[in-house]
Amino acid sequence: MLDDRLRIAWTFKTGDSIKSSPVIVDGVVYIGSDDGHVYAIGMTRGEKRWAFNAGGAIEAPPLVVGGRVYVGAEDGYLYCLDASSGKVHWKYRTEGRIVGSANLVAAAKGQPASILVGSYDNSLHCVDAGSGAPRWKITTQGYVNGAAAVDNGKAVFGGCDGIIYVIALDSGEVISRINVGDPIAGTVALDDRYVYIGHYGNRFLRVDLDKSRIDWTFEDGNFPFFSSAAIGVDRVVFGSRGRRVYCVGRGDGKIRWSFTTRGRVDSSPVICGDKVAFGSEDGRLYLVKIETGEQVWSYQIGGAITGSPAVSAGRIVIGAEDGNVYAFAPTKRAGYAEDDDDR
Repeated sequence: MLDDRLRIAWTFKTGDSIKSSPVIVDGVVYIGSDDGHVYAIGMTRGEKRWAFNAGGAIEAPPLVVGGRVYVGAEDGYLYCLDASSGKVHWKYRTEGRIVGSANLVAAAKGQPASILVGSYDNSLHCVDAGSGAPRWKITTQGYVNGAAAVDNGKAVFGGCDGIIYVIALDSGEVISRINVGDPIAGTVALDDRYVYIGHYGNRFLRVDLDKSRIDWTFEDGNFPFFSSAAIGVDRVVFGSRGRRVYCVGRGDGKIRWSFTTRGRVDSSPVICGDKVAFGSEDGRLYLVKIETGEQVWSYQIGGAITGSPAVSAGRIVIGAEDGNVYAFAPTKRAGYAEDDDDR
C-alpha cells in the first residue's frame, strides 16, 4: 500500500536522459540510462553500488533474477551481469537495438533456464540463462519492441508487423499468429487465455488466445497506445498518447474512468492496492484512486517521464528524461508541504 502523500527521499544523477524503468530487488534499484550505463543504487539512501558501461544507450528495463542482471542495449547486445558487482558474465549479440525487457523462462523438463529478449533485428531470441548460448529464434516481419510474456509453457509477444505470436517455449515453434492489423509497440499483459495490448491503430484490445480472435476493442480517437496495461481484479488500466490514462472493465472493455494529464502517457501504470501510480511526459508522477480515477497526489519532476514506476515497501522509484532517478517515501509528519500538488 502507498500513503496518500509522499516526499522525495533521494535523487540520483546519471549522465543522460532515462527512459528505462527501474527494478527493485533486495533493497537495490537497477536502472539503465541513455549515458550507456546500468546503475545499481541503494534503495534507502540512493548511493551508487556499481555502474556498468555498455556499448550504447540503455532504454530497456533490467531483469534481475538469481543474482544476475539481464539487460539489452542500443548496441544490440543482451548483457548478463553479476547483481552484486556489475561484472559481466556473458553477452549475446543480436543484429538490432534492444529496447524491451528480457524475461525469464524457468528451468523445466530437463531444460535449463532461458532468457527471452526481442530485438530490432525483427526477432525474439531465446538464450541459455547460464551461458548466453542461443537456443532458438523467431523471426517476424517487424521490430520486436516490447517484452515477451511467459505462462503455461508458452511465450506471447506482439510485433511491429501487427501480429501477436504464441510460441512453444520448449521448441520455439509458432503455435499461432493473431493479426491485429497495426504495429504493436508495448509489452502484452497476459492473464490466462487473454492478452491485453494497444497498438498504433488507436485501439486497445483484449485478445482470446484460445479462439485466436479479438474479444473486445477500446478506441481513443486518433491516438495510439504505447503504454502496457496493469491488470486488476475486475479492471484494466493503461496509458494513451492522447494524454490520458484509462480504466476499463476487464470483461467488457467498457470505460470506468479516464484521467487527463498534460502530456502523452507511454509510462505503464502500476496498481498498488487502492491506487494507481504512473508518469507522464508532462513531467509529473501521479497517484490516483483505482476505483474512481480521482487524483490523490502528484509531483512535478520537470523532465518527461516515459518509463514506468517501481513500487516497493511503500516507496516509489522512477527515472526521468532530465537524467535523474527519483525515490519517494511516505511523509514523516502530518502537514509536510514539500510535495504539494501545485509544485
